[in-house]
Amino acid sequence: MQNQNPLGPPPENHLVWAILATCLCCIPLGVVSILKANKVESLWAQGDAVGARKAADDAKKYAIWSAVIVPLCFVLFYVFAFIIGLAGALLGA
Repeated sequence: MQNQNPLGPPPENHLVWAILATCLCCIPLGVVSILKANKVESLWAQGDAVGARKAADDAKKYAIWSAVIVPLCFVLFYVFAFIIGLAGALLGA
């Protein structure tokens, strides 16, 4: 039995968010997000609605992770820099 095209429009592929996450945030996770977003249309055209939705969800997930990791790293960097600076000031005094 051949796969038939599912009814309705394909799920949102989140390609714009994947590209923005790649350019502005974490490149490795952004690239994974772009790859997942590109699979949505082809899986939908093959009749794999479940696979298309999974790829769309994964693209969104990796774009969000990319956007969260970079600010988190900046915060951790500044916290550690503050702690090291404070320890240096206390030891130097």
